[in-house]
Amino acid sequence: MDLQEAMKKQNDVALLLAGKVIPVVAKNSNFVFSPASINVVLTMAAATSEDERVRSLILSFLRSSSTEELNAIFRQIASVVLVDGSKRGGPKIAAANGVWMEQSLPDDPSMKDLFENFFKASFAQVDFESKAEEVRKEVNAWALRHTNGLIKDLLPQGSVTDLTTKIYGNALYFKGAWKNKFDKSMTEHKPFYLLRGNSVSVPFMRSYKDQYIKAYDGFMVLRLPYRQGSDDTNRNFSMYLYLPDKKSEFDNLLERMTSTPRFLDSHIPREKVEVGEFRIPKFKIEFGFEASRFFNDLELNVSLYQKALIEIDEEGTEAAAATALVFSGCKAPVVKRVDFVADHPFIFLIREDKTGTVLFAGQIFNPSKSSSA
Repeated sequence: MDLQEAMKKQNDVALLLAGKVIPVVAKNSNFVFSPASINVVLTMAAATSEDERVRSLILSFLRSSSTEELNAIFRQIASVVLVDGSKRGGPKIAAANGVWMEQSLPDDPSMKDLFENFFKASFAQVDFESKAEEVRKEVNAWALRHTNGLIKDLLPQGSVTDLTTKIYGNALYFKGAWKNKFDKSMTEHKPFYLLRGNSVSVPFMRSYKDQYIKAYDGFMVLRLPYRQGSDDTNRNFSMYLYLPDKKSEFDNLLERMTSTPRFLDSHIPREKVEVGEFRIPKFKIEFGFEASRFFNDLELNVSLYQKALIEIDEEGTEAAAATALVFSGCKAPVVKRVDFVADHPFIFLIREDKTGTVLFAGQIFNPSKSSSA
C-alpha cells in the first residue's frame, strides 16, 4: 500500500465533501467544516462495524480500498498531524475520539480494545433505551470540553432516541500563530464586495511583507504559514485563500476545486513575491449541519452531525470542530510585485502541508456576519 497516495485520495475526498455540502446547506453564505473530523468518525465506523454493508459503503464513499488503508491513514494523521506542538512554539492541537454503545448489545472485548488502544477513544456502554436524553447531553458536554468550550450543542434535541444503538464522536481544536503576525495598527475598515453587488465595511489586516502568492488561470492563491515548533521538521501548517479574479467566477472556482483530482497539491505557492496592495479580512464564523442526507452514496441509517467554528485575526487562527455519527434503527511563475486584495467572496482552508491533510475548509461571503446555520 502506498500510504502517501492513499492520503492524497483522502484530500480529494475532503473537497468532494465540500462539493456535496456547500450547494445544499451553504449556498452563497459563510461556511466552515472539518473534513478531517468527518473522516475520523467514518474510519472508526468502518473499522469496528460488524455490518459488511456499512464497511463497504464507507470504503466506497472515502474511495479507499480497505479498512486497513483507512487505519493506516488514521495512524499517520494521529501520530504526525494531530500532535500538540504548543510546548515547542508551534500550533496548539487537541483531538479526541469517543464512542457510546448501547449496553444491551453483545459485549465484544476486541472491539473495545480497538477503540481504546488504536483510536484512543473513550468508550462508554450507555442506556439509550431509557436515558437517551442524558446520553445526548453527555456527548454535547464531551464535545464542549474537548474543543476548548467553542462547540456547543453538537447534537440537537431529538437526535438521540431509544432506537439509537451507538454514537461515534470526534472533537478537534486548533490554535496557531502566524509565522509573520500582522501589525494591528495597520488594520482598517474597507469595503468587502458581496455577490449581489453591494458591499459591507469590514476590518482588513494589511502587510507590506513579501507573501506566498501565485496567480493561476482565473484565480489567485495565497499561502499564510503558521509558526512552527522549534524542532518540528515533520510537518508545517498553512492557511490557503483561493480568490477568484472576478466575483462572478466564484461558483466556477468551487466546481474546479471539487471536481479536479489533486487540485490542492497542484496549486501551492512555493515562493514569496513582493506585494503591492495586500489585505485580507478578519472574520469569525461558525456553522452546524446534519450531513448524512447529502451523502447519498452511503445510504446508511445514520445521522452525521457537525459543528465548526473559526476565527482569524492579526495574531493567528483559532478553530474547532466536533462530529457525531449516530446509528439508529430497529434493534437488531513568480511575479515580482502583485496585489492580493480579498475584498470579495473567497474559499479558504487550513491544511498540514507535508501530508496535505485538510483540517478545516470553508468559504467567506460576508466577513461582517459572525455565524450561519
